[in-house]
Amino acid sequence: MTDRYWDIALSNAAYGTLGAFVGGLIVAGALVWAVRLGIRTRRRESLPPTPAEQPRLPETGPVRETSEIRESSEVPRAADKSERLTPRQVQASGSRRSDRQERPRWESER
Repeated sequence: MTDRYWDIALSNAAYGTLGAFVGGLIVAGALVWAVRLGIRTRRRESLPPTPAEQPRLPETGPVRETSEIRESSEVPRAADKSERLTPRQVQASGSRRSDRQERPRWESER
């Protein structure tokens, strides 16, 4: 190979190295900027609440969950099978509290 080929090969390697170095500097600068922006934003936020400002348990103690038997709302049937129900004919979804609150049990057959 002649000197001209070495010059071309070295210049391409030098440009590639220089480009990677400049790209690394740009990425490092962007990270430093992001950290400084986060610090400034954090300083502007209000402080976390003190222990005196934290919520307290009620005098009666912790609230317990309740368990109850619910009844589903029945979907109205269309008079004709080809008829379609409109949203006004269908009640709001949900359920209501059942009058019977005993849990259903399987009967043992002994």
